[in-house]
Amino acid sequence: MSKTSITIGNASGYWGDDPEALSRQVNGGRLDYISMDFLAEITMSIMQKQRRRDPDAGYAKDFLPMLEQVLPKLLANKTKIITNAGGINPGACAEAISVMAKRLGLNPRIAVVHGDNILDHLDELRAKGCAFTNMETGKPFEDIDKRVEAANVYFGATPVAAALAWDPDIIITGRVTDTGISIGPMVHTFGWRWDDWDKLAAGVVAGHIIECGSQATGGNFSDWHLVKSYKDIGYPIIEMHADGSFVVTKHPNTGGLVSVDTVREQLFYEMGSPTAYITPDVVADFSTIQLAADGPNRVRVSGIKGCEPTPLYKVSMAYSDGAKCVGEIAISGPNARRKAETFAGIFWDRAGTDFTATETEYFGLNAFHRSMGGADEANEIILRLGARDNDVKKLRRFAKVVPSVILGGPPGVCILGGVAKTQEIVSYWPALMPKSAIRPRVALYEGGFVNEHEVASTRSGNFQANESDRQVADTVSQSTSAAAAKTGTPLYEICLARSGDKGDTANIGVMARSPKAMAFLDSYLTAQRIKDWFQELCLGRVVRYRLDNMQGFNFLLENSLGGGGTLTLRADAQGKTFAQAVLRQRAQIPAEVLADVRLLRDGEVV
Repeated sequence: MSKTSITIGNASGYWGDDPEALSRQVNGGRLDYISMDFLAEITMSIMQKQRRRDPDAGYAKDFLPMLEQVLPKLLANKTKIITNAGGINPGACAEAISVMAKRLGLNPRIAVVHGDNILDHLDELRAKGCAFTNMETGKPFEDIDKRVEAANVYFGATPVAAALAWDPDIIITGRVTDTGISIGPMVHTFGWRWDDWDKLAAGVVAGHIIECGSQATGGNFSDWHLVKSYKDIGYPIIEMHADGSFVVTKHPNTGGLVSVDTVREQLFYEMGSPTAYITPDVVADFSTIQLAADGPNRVRVSGIKGCEPTPLYKVSMAYSDGAKCVGEIAISGPNARRKAETFAGIFWDRAGTDFTATETEYFGLNAFHRSMGGADEANEIILRLGARDNDVKKLRRFAKVVPSVILGGPPGVCILGGVAKTQEIVSYWPALMPKSAIRPRVALYEGGFVNEHEVASTRSGNFQANESDRQVADTVSQSTSAAAAKTGTPLYEICLARSGDKGDTANIGVMARSPKAMAFLDSYLTAQRIKDWFQELCLGRVVRYRLDNMQGFNFLLENSLGGGGTLTLRADAQGKTFAQAVLRQRAQIPAEVLADVRLLRDGEVV
């Protein structure tokens, strides 16, 4: 008899996540599968550099000690691990696991998904018609083709499901999508068809909820004070049913919180167009998601719709793009703000401004939110000074100027971290290529790849996004000082918010706390208002989407992260703090809206 439900837990949202999360998931109760995500766009280039220095490197070595703690119990429980920890070198990762397991007297069955690394095949693929034009800027690949350091195709769930046919204990992948490592077990277990778009879309939504680990269980949550304990925070678990409905939960007796709002916030994280959440397997329509409380620390998700995917794979590339240098000076005492501004003037007068880009930030004085944060005086300020350029010699001179100013300016100052270090910049280049041009490969690992074979490419479709239901703000309508209200009630009282990034675009999800709050925000929180608030940070358009089903709005702020990733000189390279800037803004909120919110919050069950 086939199974009608499975449990899938997540134990890693990024390379560097909680090293004890896997142990908590394994020891907290039996799960069918555990997914672990280690990869981001820039991670691949780091791993590529590691492999150039050492042919046995290029994967997330942090995974090994985590796995060693729990491998005996994983095998006893028949819990399968699926992870993209393989990075650039999944074969070496599989070999390291095999060696470690033998030392423990164990013999896990290991499968590998690879073929995503196309760095050595770019010329061949270009000859076949793959242009690799930058999908965000439209720039030609010839601009950077001699500087590419990593190039990986985002495969979907197809090869993961194929590898599960071998009944492995562990699947190690290269660049499989964050959601793909979760959808694969669903297709394998339930026998979902690859054209059952609604069920596949449900898998995408489930995977998106758990892919960032504890962000779905109380981490980075607007109402963080409702989380009774962050100690031993529980990581998310999906109870997936064969019909595509599922419950989000966590192990009992762990910290954190699972509620409609924690799940809602995670769904908005890094969201683009809500009706067109594009993955290799399916396009999910987030505007169809239905959420409902299902008891303490349980949220039921249903109603999800999807449609055929595009005929293209996304390709993530990284290329050498000059260097940057950032130094910090701490300033204290009376008139700290004036002192810091004076030191900034002294510094740039000495260092000059003949760089590709420069940045000055005042921590303790709205470094993250600029004019949106008000103008309160500070007792201590960290002056952060940055420059980016292709000439490393200029940046080395820049670094020496940072400590040279401390004796020639106002008092109460010290250097943080000594002489600033120059860092090589590896920038992100997103592109598209036909699915027909490449196929993923799967293999068993038994002292080497065995039974290796190609897997049919992920199904292609002809999806075209419909972007009609949106607001767009292209230009600023009023100055920063006029845009931010000085009186009124903070928006936090009537909404929650979560922000994230994709390249140089930040997204801010804003979720109303009540129907009346939703109606107020619909008229008040326009794309134009967000553009006006963020004008010092957002140099491109602001696009607003409305999601009635989740009582919220998604804003895309283009060209707002100083280049994004490693290119930016800002401390907040990923727009993580943007949501907080929105929540602190004040508005003249009608009394009936505030009363509606209070009524609902008073009856809130956590």
